[in-house]
Amino acid sequence: MENQTFSMDILQLEGLKVSPESSIPAFVLLLLIYIFIMVSNIGLVVLITMESSLHEPMYLLLCNMSINDAFGATAVIPRVLSDVFIPSTERYIHYIECAIQAFCGHFYGGTSHSVLIIMAFDRYVAICNPLRYATIMTNRMVVTLSVLAWSTTFVLVAITIGLSVRLSRCRRAIFNPFCDNPSLFKLSCENVAINHIYGLITAMGTMSASLCTVLLTYLRIAIVCLSSKNKALNSKALQTCATHLAVYIILLVSGGIIVILHRFPNLSDKRKLASVLFHVVPPSMNAVIYGLQIKAVRQKIVIIFKNNKTELK
Repeated sequence: MENQTFSMDILQLEGLKVSPESSIPAFVLLLLIYIFIMVSNIGLVVLITMESSLHEPMYLLLCNMSINDAFGATAVIPRVLSDVFIPSTERYIHYIECAIQAFCGHFYGGTSHSVLIIMAFDRYVAICNPLRYATIMTNRMVVTLSVLAWSTTFVLVAITIGLSVRLSRCRRAIFNPFCDNPSLFKLSCENVAINHIYGLITAMGTMSASLCTVLLTYLRIAIVCLSSKNKALNSKALQTCATHLAVYIILLVSGGIIVILHRFPNLSDKRKLASVLFHVVPPSMNAVIYGLQIKAVRQKIVIIFKNNKTELK
């Protein structure tokens, strides 16, 4: 009986499907991307933290995004890397570790949308109510909104994973590169209708809330810019909004592809690859987009590199 209980706690994880001859290139490429994600995002957080001139709402919110990106990549990539050279029949993961990984993966996705909602609101206030921006978007307000974003997502995801963990298990195989909520409740032979319904409501609700917020705020911003004859204001608004919009589109498309591919069982391998890319593409692109597009951040990076070159000489 004890052996049976133990065996049901050890799950077989499909992992990332790569041929033996492709395992080394895949490992090296994924490792380099992971290192880049960590260095770029953590570096951006350190830069904003150390430079007092960047202690403004927009950059503090950017810290939220970078921390979450580093967290989301760490939740998935190291485990995928460790399994690359292990035969698929010998890839095992403990149920508790699987549940934690599933929680972290969904928490990353939900927090990404929540933080981008706050960033859209920040851009709306900055452009549509510039005279009141300093009084509305105080540091206290930024902290409050950030805590609200992270805590709300935490509760929603905790309920999602909790509904799956409560189920008994009759299967041991995870047919995915890493653990997620569908992988968990598919281990059960019980009725999982409530898992499907709640998961769909929270996923679509989060994406719909972020999409509606971004559309409404940008519609309002567009109206203000079109009615304004201030070219400097319009140029600045276009630059900051284009950066935010690019990051949001990358997140929405990479997440939407997974949802769409779920509807086509014959494309399961492509869906599995897309699920890995969801934890690779946005985290690797966000820091680059913000670092290159936001003038204040770009200037600080250039100054640091020039100082380093001077010291080396």
